[in-house]
Amino acid sequence: MKFTRIYNDEEGKSHFGELELALKDGGPIGFLSERFPAGDIIFRETPSDYDFKWHPAPQRQLLFIIKGRCEFKVSSGEIRQFGGGDLLLLEDTEGEGHCSKALFNEIRHSIFVTVPEDVIF
Repeated sequence: MKFTRIYNDEEGKSHFGELELALKDGGPIGFLSERFPAGDIIFRETPSDYDFKWHPAPQRQLLFIIKGRCEFKVSSGEIRQFGGGDLLLLEDTEGEGHCSKALFNEIRHSIFVTVPEDVIF
């Protein structure tokens, strides 16, 4: 299973990266990852005109997008779009951070799950 991460380098600049989560055969229920500890679960509705300029993530967290589309911009100027069903790991908790905004005048529903610093995906 692959997903995107946003992280910062030693200079505080943010970047996109890719993670691949190992899965193993769980039999008739499908393929499963190992268990990972998690923290808080936060449900969020983001307005259709959301346009938040440079900011770091408030904590290391997984972002599950349920509904709506958005775009993220990192320090290099690279922009990627995400929508319902996408998963991101936000790790740029220091430095410049990223920009995020709503697309197509859509409200976004998402879930954040905080992740302890020592968890490695």
